[in-house]
Amino acid sequence: MPLQLDDDSFEALVVAELDALPDEMVDGLENVVFVTEDRPEDGSLDLLGLYDGVAVTERGQYGFGEMPDRIILYREPLLAICADEDELRDEIHVTLVHEIAHFYGIDDERLHDLGWA
Repeated sequence: MPLQLDDDSFEALVVAELDALPDEMVDGLENVVFVTEDRPEDGSLDLLGLYDGVAVTERGQYGFGEMPDRIILYREPLLAICADEDELRDEIHVTLVHEIAHFYGIDDERLHDLGWA
């Protein structure tokens, strides 16, 4: 049976893991919001997280009033692969690092080389 955790408890774990990330990783995040959703739009359980935005390495000048980039963590897929809360914390951590790396322009191939994909 998949791990069960309500929306508020899941979001609290995400915030705690985000707060635990090194300052040098999060200090450069500008105009980014972190959100949690139950599942990706297609309803699948295949995607744990998503960076929805334009990587720093690909953007020009960000103008005033630009919509923020989003880093989304999907609750149900993360719960489905975890046996307990400790494993969930680890998966949230890895997913946050992975999606933040996309913000900085690091692709999946490089993440794989670094052991984060």
